[in-house]
Amino acid sequence: RLVDGGFVNGWDDPRLPTVVGMRRRGFTAEGLREFCKRVGVTKVDGSIVDVAMLEFCIRQSLENTASRAMAVLNPLKVTLTNLPQDMDLVHARHPNVDMGERVIPLTSELYIDRKDFEEVAPKGFKRLIPGGEVRLRHAYVIKCDEVIKDENGEVVELKCSIDPETLGKNPEGRKVKGVIHWVSASKGIPAEVRIYDRLFSVADPEQGEDFLDNLNPNSLTVVQAVIEPALAQANPEDRFQFEREGYFVADRYDHHAEKPVFNRILDLKDSFKPE
Repeated sequence: RLVDGGFVNGWDDPRLPTVVGMRRRGFTAEGLREFCKRVGVTKVDGSIVDVAMLEFCIRQSLENTASRAMAVLNPLKVTLTNLPQDMDLVHARHPNVDMGERVIPLTSELYIDRKDFEEVAPKGFKRLIPGGEVRLRHAYVIKCDEVIKDENGEVVELKCSIDPETLGKNPEGRKVKGVIHWVSASKGIPAEVRIYDRLFSVADPEQGEDFLDNLNPNSLTVVQAVIEPALAQANPEDRFQFEREGYFVADRYDHHAEKPVFNRILDLKDSFKPE
């Protein structure tokens, strides 16, 4: 009914717990085997296992195998007014240094995520505000000097300055708590990113008269993102942790260097508490 009714995009839709669907979602064989070990075998008909256990096992397998990268899913332009010249920063692909290094271009025009800037910051906000400072991941501490808005009053650009003494070290005489991710505006690559969530909005979809009534209307959101240049060269089914965003996989069918497409495997938050 899900497939024939068009509620999902075929048997290999990443929201479906079919083998082809889970593979396209980016679930790992190691994570699925660990899940099977934890579940065991039961003779009780109708028993239900919390999907959070499956997600926990997948995250555990990805933590040590997924290369790190940066992608901005909701871009806001930032201009660095005093960056002397474009730079290539070299950083590890993973805390396990044996996985190699990657080159991250730093340019005077960047994109940060819109959620990392607030004109009027809520309590506990540790990201960028007017006149405030934050560290760019793997790069400098920057200060927001000017906020530019369009005719509708929407923020469209931030003018920021770098502290040139903070590349690879902390600023002197003050603490900067926030760290945000970013991508070069001129060298970053546009990409389609598919944000998958749970297909059903309740733990037991069979509750009620029809399981279709429990479909999650937000189980798929497609966004136009900007990614590190190296990510465009990923092979289909390569998995990554987009820093601060979640785990993602290059789509096995649609991803190409000319038009990158990534599926979110899972976010970084884990609600399952292993015994």
